Amino acid sequence: MKITAAITGVGAYVPDYVLTNQELEKMVDTTDEWITTRTGIKERRILKGENQGTSVMGIKAVQQLLDKTGTRAEDIDLLICATTTGDMVFPATGNIISHGVGAINAFSYDVQAACSGFLFSLATGAQFIQSGMYKKVIVVGADKMSSIVDYTDRSNCIIFGDGAGAVLLEPSTDGYGILDQVLRTDGKGENYLYQKAGGSRRPPSIETVTNREHFIYQEGATVFKFAVTNMADVAAQVMERNNLTKEDVAWLVPHQANKRIIDATANRMGVGPEKVMLNIQRYGNTTNATIPLCLSDYEQLLHKGDNLVLAAFGGGFTWGSIYLKWAYDPKPDPQHA
Repeated sequence: MKITAAITGVGAYVPDYVLTNQELEKMVDTTDEWITTRTGIKERRILKGENQGTSVMGIKAVQQLLDKTGTRAEDIDLLICATTTGDMVFPATGNIISHGVGAINAFSYDVQAACSGFLFSLATGAQFIQSGMYKKVIVVGADKMSSIVDYTDRSNCIIFGDGAGAVLLEPSTDGYGILDQVLRTDGKGENYLYQKAGGSRRPPSIETVTNREHFIYQEGATVFKFAVTNMADVAAQVMERNNLTKEDVAWLVPHQANKRIIDATANRMGVGPEKVMLNIQRYGNTTNATIPLCLSDYEQLLHKGDNLVLAAFGGGFTWGSIYLKWAYDPKPDPQHA
């Protein structure tokens, strides 16, 4: 009997502080109208406070997931954290999250694939379930993008926000869960979207800090062109490989990078806006957290058997799409009642 890896629960967390377009107008030369028309973003959440890293949000998202699913932390076999903004170079943020939630029997590690990291981690976690090796795997997508955003750079500071989401993977023998994936990378994208310093090639120094090299750098037009083409291509490819028509797809779950990229992907798939999960207007681009945040926000609208197509594009370049069949009907959510 074939085992598939099904998502059996979701959890999420975003910080309380809301950074609005109106507030950004006071910080850089931009306008609410300019930001909205080009990105679709109205506000984003920012994690404030001393000594507050990505793990803080990851712990809260995983704790909510455990509470909602009635799962004991000590029963978790593996935790994978997809993040671009780990608390430290080492140890892995996944290690810190595991400790924070009491997952004492799990091993954990981080995956870094920029905005595609959550999809890559989901595909990896699924293999451990499908092999029969593990029964409970948590995949976390979490980023504190505000920690690497230059708030004097009007092209980048309007885009990113902070947040975390988590999903529980468990075995299914009924055909639910992750059924196919197309995952890709092309390293020639390195110089178009990256953080110039802070790694082993250019370790931190007075010079790198003075030159503001520890922030996100991107050539927006080039990244946009690659993202529009490639994210749409793999989403369409996953549909074709599985003989899915636009009627068969219940939801497109796109990485929330830019409303125009999301629209292009939906158009290529032939699905209307009513089938597209969208929360970029509330959170901006939270990198690895965007897709699990969408699943959390839309969880009450999902039904057992729904066909979902997940799609993402990120620095590296990395991109991919996953086809999954949703494994459960909505449960009453006391937190949103």
